[in-house]
Amino acid sequence: MIRAPPEDRDPDAVLEFGVVNLDKPPGPSAHQVSAWIRDMVGVEKAAHAGTLDPKVTGCLPVLTGAATRLAPALLEGPKEYVAVLELHDDPPRNFEAVVADFEGDVYQKPPKKSAVARRLRSREVYALDVLDLDGRQALLRIECESGTYVRKLCHDIGRALGTNAHMGHLRRTATTPFDDTGLVTLHGLSDALAWLRDEDDTEPPGTAEDALRAAVQPAECALTHLPSVTIADSAAREVANGAPVYAPGVLAADDADRGALVACHTEAGSAVCLGRLAGDPDADSGTVVDLERVLV
Repeated sequence: MIRAPPEDRDPDAVLEFGVVNLDKPPGPSAHQVSAWIRDMVGVEKAAHAGTLDPKVTGCLPVLTGAATRLAPALLEGPKEYVAVLELHDDPPRNFEAVVADFEGDVYQKPPKKSAVARRLRSREVYALDVLDLDGRQALLRIECESGTYVRKLCHDIGRALGTNAHMGHLRRTATTPFDDTGLVTLHGLSDALAWLRDEDDTEPPGTAEDALRAAVQPAECALTHLPSVTIADSAAREVANGAPVYAPGVLAADDADRGALVACHTEAGSAVCLGRLAGDPDADSGTVVDLERVLV
């Protein structure tokens, strides 16, 4: 079944294929807040994209219902954090110069509690800015590749400074394609769902549904950072049966490198699948997209 265009979906359809740009509170784990959202929304499953430790706050996209199949798409882009660097001694005069040296490739070994193998690996820090310095505390903005350990970065900066340091408070301000300008709290989501399901409709017409749509976005919003391939409805029906995207079914395509993760949509904007670009979209025949996740 091909879904209706995102703007035409009723509230139940939005909840079944949606994403919440959650402002994660301190305390619960990312897994716990995903379970709370699953139960609040009333769907079979929900999944967070890019885990955050219990004490860490900020941007945590949570996919609801069938949208959980989109999770790999949210691992592709950079992340942004604001962190407090707690120095163990007074900062040296060359503090900002030393911090700036950590822009670029850094080598890290995942911590013991990590779910990944503890092998030395390279991650890129795209930007590292000192926003404020007050005594032995520095406020840093960090834009980095997915999988960068900010706690380890702070430790290494402290060693390079000769003062030693550790990470204090950490807040994620962006995880591609979401940022902190449209965050939704758990209380805000609960209120939106309560208004929607309240049989005593005391709100003006449309208010409840507007509140819901502000809290839960169509899952297609989680794909805006990926190159898009627009396919015909007939091709979308073939994809639903497991066929790859063939050249005759391609209507338009963004520029992308061979092997890149792409999102396929109908002309009306409904997500159809995730896949890897395998051929020339302008060709007359052959496979253009090999499927990874079917979304219809």
